Amino acid sequence: MKNSLNNVRVIGGGLAGVEAAFHLANQGILVDLYEMRPGRQTPAHKTAHLAELVCSNSFKGVDPSTAHGLLKKEMQELNSIIMNVAYSSRVPAGKALAVDRNEFAQQITKTITSHPNIRVIREEVTELSTNNPTVIATGPLTSDPLALTLSRISGGKHLFFYDAISPIIDAISINMQKAFFGSRWEPASTDYLNCPLEKDLYYAFVDELLSARQVYPHEFEEARYFEGCLPVEVIADRGKESLRFGAMRPIGLIDPATQKSPYAVLQLRKENLKGEAFNMVGFQTRLTYPEQKRIFGMIPGLEKASFFRHGSIHRNTFIDSPRLIEKDLSIRGHRNLVLAGQILGVEGYMESAAMGIIAAFSILAMLKQKPFFPPGPDTAIGALISYITDAQIKKFQPMNINFGIMLAPPAPKKEKRQRLLERERSSFQLWLNSLEQLRQ
Repeated sequence: MKNSLNNVRVIGGGLAGVEAAFHLANQGILVDLYEMRPGRQTPAHKTAHLAELVCSNSFKGVDPSTAHGLLKKEMQELNSIIMNVAYSSRVPAGKALAVDRNEFAQQITKTITSHPNIRVIREEVTELSTNNPTVIATGPLTSDPLALTLSRISGGKHLFFYDAISPIIDAISINMQKAFFGSRWEPASTDYLNCPLEKDLYYAFVDELLSARQVYPHEFEEARYFEGCLPVEVIADRGKESLRFGAMRPIGLIDPATQKSPYAVLQLRKENLKGEAFNMVGFQTRLTYPEQKRIFGMIPGLEKASFFRHGSIHRNTFIDSPRLIEKDLSIRGHRNLVLAGQILGVEGYMESAAMGIIAAFSILAMLKQKPFFPPGPDTAIGALISYITDAQIKKFQPMNINFGIMLAPPAPKKEKRQRLLERERSSFQLWLNSLEQLRQ
């Protein structure tokens, strides 16, 4: 491999960085992929693997008639490494695409480290050269030195919010006599393990949850949570019924022990193919570790639960993209510096990975001195880019893919979804055709 000064630098070995490196390398570009772990760990990561998943092991639904499924379909058409490996390391999760997180990260790491055009460098990057083509995909846990450098170059301030992750429980420690398998939408499914709560126990559980000791941010930090990943105790604080109509809703579930629908239910999802570990679905939390053991132990089946990983909170950093980022994902005034992933203000695994793919094509266009245009706002990927670069947004907050941010066609309400999907198909195909000229 040539000297690193002649290579494109990709900083960050998460989902977005891996996609960027993979797509550039497949176009014959030499890539130096920098990952600071394991030399310097983050508050959330545990291993040295590339693309380690630190929150849920679920990538959400794959139905192409939904916004999340549509995004995945577009990524598959772009030969997404994240999508390909996700399917090869899939674990049962009903209509969702969930993975064995260790198998997933190991496969990604093996593919990237063995690629002839990619050199993985285990070093922390703290400075940026505006002369070298660079993809910055350091994610929401960007180190402080690099965040300061990025702020200085961009001329703007970083924003941040707090993200909470769910506990993972040792399957052996779960009392299976009190839990039952089943899905809300597919009663015969064994993808989810359900722990039922009756009315009195549910309210006692909520009361304890609201009075429990919690881990709070520092006094100088404002605790701003992303709405799509609220701690379970924050949801409970909005009303005692809020959990029962959210993560603990019992709809569609019948407890075989009573032949009735429970008042509330905690769902557990397999973390790996062997079913040795279960994730508490929707139970992101900032409770202290002792309180997690005590309060979650109130749930039938979890009285003696052993935690492989407790729930926790960590600060996520993202840039004020509407004021600082161009449509090609470059920092305004610095075409060589392209951002990708959650640091842009997209929220979610697949959303972040998709931005890595776009960042790769943006860099490729720059290297070939060709213009680059992202997909249109009537596509899933294009809608995300349009959202994060919309200067009219004054109070910027991270966003998942959803039909609300996609450009809607003029049509009667009952026909709008179908018309939206039809227009997306046409628009994305036209963009794919334009990519062929870039790849030549």
